[in-house]
Amino acid sequence: MGFFSRISDVFRANVNDMIDRAEDPEKMLDQALRDMQSSYQKAKTEVAKAIADKKKLELSFRHAAEESLAWEKKAMMAVEAGKDDLAREALARKRSGQQLADNWKSQLDEQSNMVEQLKTQLRMLEGKIEEARRKKNLLQARARRAAAQQKIHATMASVGDTSAFDTFARLEAKVVDIEARAAAVTEVSGDTLDDKFAALEAGPIGVDDDLLALKAKMGLKELPESTS
Repeated sequence: MGFFSRISDVFRANVNDMIDRAEDPEKMLDQALRDMQSSYQKAKTEVAKAIADKKKLELSFRHAAEESLAWEKKAMMAVEAGKDDLAREALARKRSGQQLADNWKSQLDEQSNMVEQLKTQLRMLEGKIEEARRKKNLLQARARRAAAQQKIHATMASVGDTSAFDTFARLEAKVVDIEARAAAVTEVSGDTLDDKFAALEAGPIGVDDDLLALKAKMGLKELPESTS
C-alpha cells in the first residue's frame, strides 16, 4: 500500500519539475507518459511479489493443516489400539499443528486482502495511464496552438511599434524637402526646363529676322525679292 503512495509522490514531484522547466511541452508530455509506464511496471512487479508471498503462505497453511490432520488420524489409531497415552500425545501435536495452521491462515487472509487491494490500485493506475495516453495528443495539439498564438502575438506587437513608421515618415518629409530645394536652385540659376524647350522650338534668330524687325520699325512693308 505504501509503495503506491511513494510512486504517486515521486511521480507528482517529477511532473511538477517538468512543468516548471517546460522547455518543450510536447517532449515533456512524452516523458511524463514514459514515467507513468515505468511506475506502472514497478507497481506491477510489487503486486507480483505480493502474490508470490500469498502463494507461500498458502503452502505453509496447507502444510500445517495437513500435519494437524495427520496427528488427528494418529490419535485415532492410538485410541483404536487402546493406547490412550499415545493418543493424548498425538492430540497435543494435533492441537499445536492446528494453532500453527490458524496463524498461517490469519496471515494468508491479510495477505489475500492486501493483494486484492494492490490489484485494484494497479488497475486504477493502468486506467489513468490509458486516459493520459488518450489525452496526450490533444494536449500536444493545444501546446502547439498556444505556442503559435504566442508567436502571432509577438509579431503583432512588433507591428504595433510605430518607430519604424515614424522613421519612414521623416524620410519621406526629407525627400520632399530635398526636391523643393533642388527646384529652388534651378529657378534661381536661370531658364527653366520649359523655357529651354520653347527656345528650341523657336529656332535660332538670324539676320533676316533682324531685317524684318528694322523694316517694321521704319513703317515699310516687306516687298518681294526681285528676280535677276
